[in-house]
Order: sequence, then structure tokens, then C-alpha cells
Amino acid sequence: MLLDDLQATCRTAFDGAEALLTEARHVVSTRVKAENIDSEQFAVHGLSWYATYVEALRQMLDWAERLEETGRFGALEQLTLQATFGEYLSQLAGGIAMSQVETVRPSDLGIEADALETAEIALLRRRGNTAAVRQAIADAISDGDFADAALDNETLVLVEDQFRRFSDERIAPHAQDWHREDVLIPDAVITEMAELGVFGLTAPEDWGGAGLGKVAMCVVTEQKKHQNKILWNLTLQLEEE
Repeated sequence: MLLDDLQATCRTAFDGAEALLTEARHVVSTRVKAENIDSEQFAVHGLSWYATYVEALRQMLDWAERLEETGRFGALEQLTLQATFGEYLSQLAGGIAMSQVETVRPSDLGIEADALETAEIALLRRRGNTAAVRQAIADAISDGDFADAALDNETLVLVEDQFRRFSDERIAPHAQDWHREDVLIPDAVITEMAELGVFGLTAPEDWGGAGLGKVAMCVVTEQKKHQNKILWNLTLQLEEE
């Protein structure tokens, strides 16, 4: 399932995505002025989505390169990079769903997707995010093997460990009963979360927060995925019984 020379292929494909965004920015900025921004808001909104997708691909490449440098770019990490590029490149070329009823396509930005018509991009769109690739990622996750986040930051690693332990000890043993009985999360648990600082992670220290930034919030939010995995396994066990 893994493509040969994956990182080099993704790097070349990224150049095409970046070229598409550069052209889109030029065209939209040329046709959109202060006096017509309301009538052109679909294009402006769409451009922001394209910029976000291209930046996500840039960050994925940086993540992969950091892992490669430290010998941690394993099979799951490679599959994750490959699937992300396969999916996002397909959406950049065919259309990004901004909502259930709004899809922005290159033509809505006044451009053609010529920059995405390269051999590397075609390969990733065709084979990058297949059902088999997604299944392999899902199988790894179901076994508790999540891709390395490459945090490489002592504070963030400590935050991740702290909230993972909180999830295991205070949430997982009770979550199934809370869900089955349709009850609110106990105030005592909410209080503990507040004492851990979960509600003020990104607030400045001058205002009583931790001032850790958005990445820390993502690390904490990621533990919800860990909780969901535990709940899913519990559900399967109950069905078997």
C-alpha cells in the first residue's frame, strides 16, 4: 500500500498545490475589492479553505521530516501522510466541501487546476487514500497504536501524559455508565478538570490561565479520541456478552 519514495513524491506534489494557491490568491485579489467583497464572499471564503488545506499539507510534510530525522517515521506515520495527501489533493482538484450545501472548486476562484495535473499528484490521488490504506490505519488505531505526534516539547509531552492518565483513571471506568444512563458528567469530575487547568489552557497567565497556546489545547482534545477508543472496545465487549 505504501508508495515508493513517499516523502519525495509528497514534496513534489506539495509544490503543485502551493502553485495552485498562489494563482488563486492572485486572481481573487485582483477581482475582489472593498466595494464588491459582499458579492464575492463565496470566492473569498473558498480561498481561505484552499489556503488552509495547503497549509495543512505543508505541516504534514514538516511533521514527516521531523520524524524521519529521528528515526520515528514508521509504517503508520507513512500511511497517515500518504492518506492525507491523497485526500486533500483530491479535494483541492475536485472541490472542498465548506458545508453540506457549499462546495468550492478551482473554477469558483477563477482558475484552472492545471498545477495539480502532475504525475506525482495523480499517483497520490489514485493510490494515496484507498479503502485499504484507511483500513490499515483504522486497524492500527483500534489496537491502540496512534501515529507519533512528534510533539518534541517537554511541556506538551507532560500535558499529554497528564490528561491521558486522567482519561484512563477518571473517565474511562465510568463513561459507559454515564452514557447508558444518560446522566450528566459529575460535578466532581468537572472540578478536577478545572483544577488540571483544562478550561484555561490557552488563556494568558495574567488572566489566570496556563498560556500554553492552541497546540496544547489540541493535545488535550486528542485524549477524547483515546476515550472514544476505550468506549468502542467496551461496547464491542458488551455486544459479545
